[in-house]
Amino acid sequence: MRRLFTAAMVALLAAIGTAGAQTIVRVQGYGGQDPAIVQRLIDEVIGADLAAQGITINYEPIETDYNTVLVNSLSAGTAGDVFYVPGETAPGFIATGKLLALEDLVDTSAFIDTLNAVFSKDGHVYGIAKDFNTLAVFYNEDLFDAAGVAYPNADDDWTSFADKLARVAALDPGVYGACIAADTARLGAFAFANGWTTFGADGGVDLTSPAFAEAFDFYSGLVTSGAAAQPADLGAGWPGDCLAREQAAVAIEGAWILGFLRDNAPNLQYGATFLPKSPTTGLSGNYLYTVAWAVNADSKVRDAAVKVLEALTSPAAQQFILEQGLAIPSRKELADNPYFSQDSAEARANKVVFEGASHGNVYGFQFGTIGTDYMGPINNALTAVMTGSVGSGAALSQAQSDLTALLQRAAP
Repeated sequence: MRRLFTAAMVALLAAIGTAGAQTIVRVQGYGGQDPAIVQRLIDEVIGADLAAQGITINYEPIETDYNTVLVNSLSAGTAGDVFYVPGETAPGFIATGKLLALEDLVDTSAFIDTLNAVFSKDGHVYGIAKDFNTLAVFYNEDLFDAAGVAYPNADDDWTSFADKLARVAALDPGVYGACIAADTARLGAFAFANGWTTFGADGGVDLTSPAFAEAFDFYSGLVTSGAAAQPADLGAGWPGDCLAREQAAVAIEGAWILGFLRDNAPNLQYGATFLPKSPTTGLSGNYLYTVAWAVNADSKVRDAAVKVLEALTSPAAQQFILEQGLAIPSRKELADNPYFSQDSAEARANKVVFEGASHGNVYGFQFGTIGTDYMGPINNALTAVMTGSVGSGAALSQAQSDLTALLQRAAP
């Protein structure tokens, strides 16, 4: 009996010692709806395995302006050990030198190459994409059927796509072929298809090049021709709302639209396909909207932090996120996941969004160290043309001047 008691005490003391030896890793991410999911991921999927390795996560969601808080905390030395880095602001954070290079610590080859590129500089990878979105053409099957028009498909180029939208718009005065916004976050994908890039090889921007101007004219022309309308013209807040209300047959969005359609248009018969190809290059283009997990280069628990990052981007973690219908996984191996083969509009649409990361000319939704301010002059030009205030030549000339001035002011 005494031996049993002694053995039990030894086991208890060992357990207490193990618990006391836990390394605390501070993890920071977005506020809003994100914490509920991330906390479940920690509690249900990765927490136990990490605890067995002597690691405990202290999860600290940031409810206020995330980028501002992260900038200030990195400067003050109070940032977490592992944290989100948004794709659109990644170049600025990488430039601080506060992100740990990961290529020798993590198997970056397991992740989609274009996603790694979003968080890379000079051959170093500074973040592992936790998930992502690309753009797709979401279309109302019933409206195309009523107009006797073939659904949008991967073989469409800008010309055939615009023709389909115009034919649907001709069916009913209250219905448009598409609902699109004056937004660089959509136009840019078409410019990529045409061979344009956000920055040229010399670091400059050319909005008057044929590659960009042709894409600009195609995109804005959908509205000026009457084939498409802007959301505000239809009393909607965004294109997804137009699609749900059946005011437009097409919306160009990411997988974020799926939950909205599920809740607001449960009976909508819809499909999804890739963005139409440029007639010039024969390629489509796309944006990668993504957020990475990164490790603080100044972390005092660096090894444990890397293990936490690996757990947060592990196959088990990404399978959990995928099955929740929340986002698209960034691991290459999940391309053949059974989820994508399910016989549902959501699963088929998610597969299109997943494959969009490797379909044509695909680049990160990011704009150097100036961030999304880059989009302002282009958005203004689109608005001016779509509302008929000015022609595209004058609008692009003004946008070029404004963007050049913005880049010069931001130069070091």
